[in-house]
Formats: sequence, structure tokens, C-alpha cells
Amino acid sequence: MSALTRRSFLKTTTAAGLATLPATRALTALSRQDALGVRGEFPITNEVAYLNSASVGPVSRTVRDALDTYADERMLYRNPASRQITKASARAKFASLFGADQDEIAFLYSTSDGENVVVSAMDWKAGDNVVLDELHFTTSFVLYRELEKRTGVELRIVPSRGGRTGIEDFEARTDARTRLLSVAWVSNRNGFRYDLPSLGELAHANGAYLYADAVQALGTFSTNLHDEGVDFACSNGYKWLFADFGCAPLYVRREHLEWMHPDRHGYGQIAETLPDHRFRLKTNAEKFEHANSAHGSIAAMDAALDLLTEVGLDRIEEHTIALTEQLYEDIEDLGLNLFTPPGNRSSIVSFYHGLAPAKLSDALATENVRVTFQEEGRLLRVAIAMFNNQSDVDRLLDVLTKLV
Repeated sequence: MSALTRRSFLKTTTAAGLATLPATRALTALSRQDALGVRGEFPITNEVAYLNSASVGPVSRTVRDALDTYADERMLYRNPASRQITKASARAKFASLFGADQDEIAFLYSTSDGENVVVSAMDWKAGDNVVLDELHFTTSFVLYRELEKRTGVELRIVPSRGGRTGIEDFEARTDARTRLLSVAWVSNRNGFRYDLPSLGELAHANGAYLYADAVQALGTFSTNLHDEGVDFACSNGYKWLFADFGCAPLYVRREHLEWMHPDRHGYGQIAETLPDHRFRLKTNAEKFEHANSAHGSIAAMDAALDLLTEVGLDRIEEHTIALTEQLYEDIEDLGLNLFTPPGNRSSIVSFYHGLAPAKLSDALATENVRVTFQEEGRLLRVAIAMFNNQSDVDRLLDVLTKLV
């Protein structure tokens, strides 16, 4: 069935046909509009087709309530200990949901903090090299170009082909002087999802480490960090975890905690106060939490993790991948140039629309469709979340069909 025919079919069955369907079939059709039963948690779905969680994910009612509770506590200060209780709770939930140990998790302020912490802890020598690919996020290029200037480390950039990079592309640039491989687990540019275990094997065979920017990955599929072959990974709450800015969980594999030293220091690292202004500092991942945490953001994270656990990461992946795969086919049917490679399993689809960016942007705004434009407006990135449904996607496709 073509994209246009399929959309026409959906409109007739949902807008006109539900009243005439048998009760069981009508219920099934309605369930498809909210397959995971979460749209009520996200009031934004009543206003727009929000296909932009790869930029900023909206908070749910559950998270809003948790933020209200936190604000009330800050206003009245009835239970100061609640901040640390919530922080411990969020750390335990994050570790459990994503396959880590609690003492391997630190709460930083941004995803960029995580990679900076790792790089600062390493003992770089002139002639060492770092391997990353051109689908990585901009921050990493800034970080390693500055490292290159300061230390004489070589930055090796793997080019992408057809919107992807293969293990052989990394192999060709990895050698005995490689200290670190760094990738965006799921690329912010086109959603390409990397095979971390293979990259981990390559890194470790050459005595290097593997870092993963996980901000576009965690919350979109089920995973176990211990099984991914990654040494370090960092995410943030404000995208696919549907929490808030300011809480960026950093995962450090246990074996690295002994040699890694924080790049800054403060009272948050104190495990025990000793005589003569001396201290015993924490040795787990909390040693990277040198100062006050963003407790409001952590409260949001704690509540958001409850919602993700209740819905289930496997169900989220099944739902969003089904929609992205169908969208991929529809974009192909429209004859547009896809930047996301075929067979890719992530919640992001990117394509070159070939239209005047301002005209397309205005048309999408008129229909209340939210997406992200990249590459000076030429590239359109669509992000499909657990609360999205086929109607959201069809609103985007209807706009494109009229203009292409």
C-alpha cells in the first residue's frame, strides 16, 4: 500500500469508520492511537504532533508532579534529607534499568561533562590518537581538537558512507597508539545505531577504551551496559528519558574507578572527615560529584525512570521501531533522499527534503508538527517517541506529500 493510500485508509477508518466497527475492532483501532497507554501522561500530544524528542523530550505529568513536590520541599524545607533519599533512589533505578551497578553511576550536569571527565582522567602523550567518526556530536570534535592542540594527540576521524560507519572503518584507523574510541551510540544526525560490543572488542584488543555518548540511546531500547563492551557512557534526562536538563548519568565500568581521578574537587567527594583538615574521599563513581547536585533534575529523573520501567523498554522499542520503519518506507515512496541507513533500529529517521526550508518549516508549523531541521535546513530529523502514534506521523507525511 502506498504512503498516500495508506494515509487515506487510516483517515477513513479512524475519523469515519470507528463508529461503525464492531466493539472489539473499534477498541483495537483506538489502542493503536495510544499503543502504550501513555499519551495521557504527555499533554503535548493534545496540541501538536511532537516528533522532536531527539532535541528535547517533553516531561510527563508524573515528572511534573515530582517537580512540584520538589519545589514544595524547597519552599517549605520540611524534610531536607529528602534530596539525598531521592538521589539514592534515582541512582538505584537507573543502574537497575540499564544494567549497571549503583557505584558505577555518577550524576553530572551534562552529557558533555561525562566525556570531559573521561578525557581529563587519562594520561595523554604526544603521538597518542583518538578515533571517532563524523556522525558524532559537535562537542566531541571541540574537545578533541583542543586536546590535539595541548598534548599533540592525533584526532582520527572516520568518514561515514551511506549514513553509517562499519567496524572495518574503525579498524583501519585504530592501532597500538590509539587510547580511546568515541562514538555517539545513536547518532544525533541520522539515528545510526552503533554495534558497541564490536567496537569494544576492537578498542580493547589495541589497549584502548570505548566511550559512548548515550543521550540518543538510553530510554529507546532495552540494554545492559555491562554487556555492551563499553568502558564509559553518559546520557542526560532531557531527551529520551523524559526528565529534565541538569541530570546526566555517567557510567564508569568498575575496573576503571581505581585509576580515574576527578578533574575537580569539592566537599561532595568526602567520604570521611579526618583530623587536621584532611579527608578520605569516595572511591566509587560518586567521586565525580564534587559539589551540590541539581536536585530538582534528579527528582525529575527519579520519577521518569518509574514511568519508563512501568511501560517497559522492550515495548517502547517495539512500538517506536514499527513507526520508524513505516516512516522510512513512506519517505522512500515520496522519492526523498534518506540519510538514515536502511535496516537501522533506532527512533530517528533523517532525510533531505529538497524543498525551500522556510516554506517547509512554515507548512509544518501551520499543521502543528514539530521536528528538527539540520544542515542549514536541508536535512529534516524526525524522532518518534513512546507517546507518538501513526496519526502524528501521517500529519508530517501529509505536509510533505502536498509540497513534494
